[in-house]
Amino acid sequence: KKEVRILMLHGYTQSGPLFRAKTRALEKLLAKALAPLNLVPALLYPTAPNRLSPHDIPGFVAAEEGGADPSVEPDSWAWFRRDEANGTYRHLEEGMLRLAETIASARGDGDMGVDGVVGFSQGGSMAAMLAAAMEVDGEGKAREVAGEADRRWVEAVRAANGGRGLKFAVVYSGFSAAPEGLSWLYEPRVRTPTLHFLGSLDTVVEEGRSRGLVERCEGAVVVVHPGGHYVPVSREWVMPLAGFIRKCVE
Repeated sequence: KKEVRILMLHGYTQSGPLFRAKTRALEKLLAKALAPLNLVPALLYPTAPNRLSPHDIPGFVAAEEGGADPSVEPDSWAWFRRDEANGTYRHLEEGMLRLAETIASARGDGDMGVDGVVGFSQGGSMAAMLAAAMEVDGEGKAREVAGEADRRWVEAVRAANGGRGLKFAVVYSGFSAAPEGLSWLYEPRVRTPTLHFLGSLDTVVEEGRSRGLVERCEGAVVVVHPGGHYVPVSREWVMPLAGFIRKCVE
């Protein structure tokens, strides 16, 4: 049997354990679907390093209005924070270094780290950026890093996986990075095989933003489900995921 190691990246305001709880059915169905092929999915659920305060959470209601106590830190995390003043991503390096740590911890003696990544919402954006940063072409050449500010985390994630790129990236309700300084991740387009799930009723990340990421990925596969901003975990929507992973790792 062959183990397929997959990073599972939660969305904004979530955590690794919460994301695992929400995708438990997906995990079981995926294992069942891949078992006849002697593939065993090993899912890794890291938690982003940037803790959010109650005021950072959409829909926050103050304690005096019958809501949460602002002095209590919620179990809510982010991979990066968008600076409203200039549109840049603060703490992105910390988020990527957390992924490097997770990948490195998955390695055994002389073993590579992970095969692919699955991300939801902000985690979906991270998944695409990670896949692009780790890409290696047929001649063993890695993508050129445009900004010195990104070089440290790029070198860290590449080293964590032994210089090997990812075999696939799966994005649920994702979007491309907005800052101009990160455009090098999409120029040229992401060559890593990608599968994108879009919710036709998603009001959190509107379809145009998700399509923008699709357009930045070469040969992207798109699946549209009739739901909102969540990861569909029923068999109908896990089977396309299983088929995609099978195609990428065999």
